This record gives sequence, C-alpha cells and structure tokens, in this order.
Amino acid sequence: MKSLKVEYFFVFTSVDSLFKVLLLRIDFGSAFRLAEQTQILTLYLLKNRGMQNILFVLGGLVLLIAGGNWLLKSAVDLSLKLNIPKIVIGMTVVSFATSAPELIVSVNAALDGFPDLALGNVVGSNIANLGLVLAITILLSSIDVRRSFYTTDWPVMMLASLLFFFFIYFDGLLELYEGVIMIVFLFIFLVYLLRFQKKAVEEDVEPPAAMLPIWKTSLFLGLGGVALWGGSELLITGAVGLAQNFGVSERIIAITVVSIGTSIPELAASVIAIINKEKAISLGNLIGSNIFNLLAVLGITAIIKPIKVMDDGLLTNDIFWMLGISFLILPLVFIPKGLRLGWRDGLILIGVYLTFVYFTVN
Repeated sequence: MKSLKVEYFFVFTSVDSLFKVLLLRIDFGSAFRLAEQTQILTLYLLKNRGMQNILFVLGGLVLLIAGGNWLLKSAVDLSLKLNIPKIVIGMTVVSFATSAPELIVSVNAALDGFPDLALGNVVGSNIANLGLVLAITILLSSIDVRRSFYTTDWPVMMLASLLFFFFIYFDGLLELYEGVIMIVFLFIFLVYLLRFQKKAVEEDVEPPAAMLPIWKTSLFLGLGGVALWGGSELLITGAVGLAQNFGVSERIIAITVVSIGTSIPELAASVIAIINKEKAISLGNLIGSNIFNLLAVLGITAIIKPIKVMDDGLLTNDIFWMLGISFLILPLVFIPKGLRLGWRDGLILIGVYLTFVYFTVN
C-alpha cells in the first residue's frame, strides 16, 4: 500500500520578510519523518518569535526615547510660553518629562498584569543610573561634585530608597496609601528645593535657543504622548516574550534589558556633555532621577494599581543591590579626593554593576 502524502502550506509573519511560505511535506507512512518535520517547524517558529520579541524591545526603546525627548521639548517650551518660573519648570516639568519612560512603562506593566516589570524597571534603572551611566561618564572624564550632594541629594535618595524598602520588603506589596505617602514625600522635597536650593535648580534648566510655533509645540506634545504609550506597549510585549523564550521571569528582563534601555537618555546626555566639554555634568541630576523613579514613578503606579511582588528575587537580591550601590556613592565621592569622582571610581562602579548582573541572571 502506498503511503499517503499531503502538502500543507503555512503562511506566517517573520522578521526576514513580511510573509514567508513554508512548504511542509508530511508522510503519514513515516511517523519518524512527521516528528522530525514537526520539530524543525517548531524550532523555526520559536527562533522567529525570539527575533520578533527582540525587535519589539528595540522598537519600544526607540519610541520611548524619542517620545521622552519630544515631550520634554514641548513641555519646556509650553511652560516658557505661559511664563512659568524656571524654578517650577526645573522641579516639575523637566523632572516628570525625563522620568516619563519609566513612569509609562511601570504604569502600563502594572495595568497589564506584569507587576515585576513595573518594579524591576525602577529598581534596575536606579542601579543602572549609578553603576553604568555614572561609571561610563566618569571613566570618560572626572567630574566635580556639588556641595548639595551630601547636604541634600544623597540623604534624600537614601531616605526614598529606605522608605520603598520598608513599604515592600515585609509584605511584598506596594499599596495605594503607601503610594500616597511617597508622593507627599516628593512634594515636601520639591518645596524644600524651592525654598533652599532655587539657584541650583534654575541652573539645570536650559531654555531653547528659539521658541517653537504653537503648532509645533502641540505636535511634539501629541507625538511624545503617543510614542511613549506605544513604546511601552511594544517594550512590555517584547520583554514578556523574551522572558518566556529564555525561561526566566519578567523581573530578570526588567532588571537588565528594560532598565538599561530606559537609562539610555541619561547616558546619552552625559556622554554628549563630556564630548562638548560642558562643565555642568551633575551627579545630582542622576540622583534626582533615582529619587523621582522611586517616589513619583512607583508612587503614581501604586496609586493607580497596587503592585505585588511575584518573583521573590526582587526582595532577596535586587533591592539590596540598589541600597548598596546607592550607599557606595558617598565614600567614593570623598575618597581619595573630596567632592570629585574619577576613573578609579568608575571602574569600581562598573565592576559592581557587572557583578550584580552576573549574579542576578545566574
């Protein structure tokens, strides 16, 4: 009896081309051949899904970075058009706009049912800001540290970090009332800056060379919002897909890939400032970003939807690395030269960061 042969055509999307047709000849007279062809088809699909997820992550990061820049440009321009004081722009508009990628990703992840992405994004971003962004910056060029580092910036960052630790460590849950407390703490911090550090904040606000037409401001504002939301959707889809492909939790992808991606704007700004030999490379800017990530991003996310830890590694590993590298900055600033960070400090920080990534992934 002749074996029965049937031809099937599968049409699907792949990263190599928009549509690809795979011809699969199935021989029902050979069970082994059927199993072999099924395995080949499965591996091919898995490979393409992995590539698609990587493209989703990369595309999401591009949209987040572009959206953040558009939002920042339009927000500052609109604020200046409305004659809002520079001190208010520096403390609110600029701070919120530069933290917009982390905020949108965390809120969207929590609403989509991926709380570990929301938490891992912020914790990993705070670690990357100091262990990667700051390290690369001071490896390229030494920087002087303002006096406000040890009088305000570092103590507030440690207080915010410890507040987050005590809120989430014991019950693994960041609730609505805790989010409210974090926002109140942030408000008190902003009032303090307004009262005692007005000049320092004003210096960090650079007005545009020329005001934009109102239609351009509106266009950038709209494009920024759409790009941020679309980018967060792509990033979350790709990150969850990668976690499934590699058999790891969403937390691992968030604490490494996602957090590095959302720290790219800070890294780019620091490197460009070094290349242009600009003196205003402030450690306070990175620490301020960490403060906003903890108090604003997680505070607002918890108010919208309480965040529950799903992967205990965040409580037994990641949060302690965040506290440790945050504390490490203080002695590095004073040793061996007071209020200065050099290439040796950069090597220490990047060594700590790579150690963190190694132990976290393994």
